[in-house]
Amino acid sequence: MASSSKILSLNGKGLKLDTRADVEPWIKEIDPATIEEIHLGGNTIGVDASTALAEFLAKATNLKALSVICDALKDKTSLVELNLSDNAFGGRSVDPMVPFLTHNRSFQVLKLNNNGLGPAGGVVLANALLESAKLSKAEGKKSNLRTVICGRNRLENGSAPSWADAFAAHESLVEIRMPQNGIRMEGITALAKGLSKCTGLRYIDLQDNTFTEDGATTGLEAWTEALPSWPELHTLNLSDCVLSTNGELPVLITALSTGSNSKLHTLQLQNNNLDGKSFSLLAKEISTSLATLMRLELQYNDGEEDDEHLETLAMSLKQRGGKLFATDDDEEEEEEEEKETEEETGGAKLKVEETKPSLVDKAADALADLLGKVDIRSN
Repeated sequence: MASSSKILSLNGKGLKLDTRADVEPWIKEIDPATIEEIHLGGNTIGVDASTALAEFLAKATNLKALSVICDALKDKTSLVELNLSDNAFGGRSVDPMVPFLTHNRSFQVLKLNNNGLGPAGGVVLANALLESAKLSKAEGKKSNLRTVICGRNRLENGSAPSWADAFAAHESLVEIRMPQNGIRMEGITALAKGLSKCTGLRYIDLQDNTFTEDGATTGLEAWTEALPSWPELHTLNLSDCVLSTNGELPVLITALSTGSNSKLHTLQLQNNNLDGKSFSLLAKEISTSLATLMRLELQYNDGEEDDEHLETLAMSLKQRGGKLFATDDDEEEEEEEEKETEEETGGAKLKVEETKPSLVDKAADALADLLGKVDIRSN
């Protein structure tokens, strides 16, 4: 059983745990409140057994480390999405994920939001994804990875080059979300160069990272150069990214207004110190180079609410069925419209997804759910 009263380890035992009864001998004499580490790698765990373990884990209030992904999921070829968001792994607890990220090359969606990774943890995970791409290439196969969501993880500049290399190797990516990571100009520059290799990107979210400071334009220039690499780009979220510092017109806004991304639907530029110069250029091109734009967010910038260019933008978008968000009132109006729509549909919230992945393997699904129920805290 456990090698310590604080550790439950079944690692490497080669067990076949299908039912609750199979799990019971391993946990019946253990107080879950005392457990700090659980290691489950190297076993086959079925749906009912996973449910029993999930109930045990829910009572493990002092858990610091969980090792289950490495062997339990790495060979699941039917697994489409892995979501481990909102579990505080910390940078020291990411190693168990490496075997899965490296060797399972079937999954398409990776969600690691709010895991406390830090720069070191980010490097470990990015390097695992890079190794995965290399293995696929060596086998003459294309990457299946489509979406990476890794926000609120304090990735900072230290991990940005590693993520850039990983992204460049997975050229099939269509969605990248890395908001609120404390990435500054050098890291932003690296990410732009890496992502420019992913020519099918449709959704990019870098909200609340820093593109420029004190008039320096390094990050802005890199992203301006990268924009034409994404002809399929649908949504670009660069809110709270310090696109302007001294009232200057950001070169990135200039590039967007020239039609470098002819399918752009949603552009989010809140709180970027933008003023009338930026609004004027956007208004000038809204009916030509930005003809596909349907949602434009410009709240909390430095322009006046009665700016004529904002009025032009609002009118042009409205005429095509789109919307400009320039004030708090715009947000409140949208919330009211959503509330009315919800009432009209009998209180049901309608959610439309571009893809609806299904997990054929119920055991893999149960294990993913198991992980999602655990709050793993690192000291």
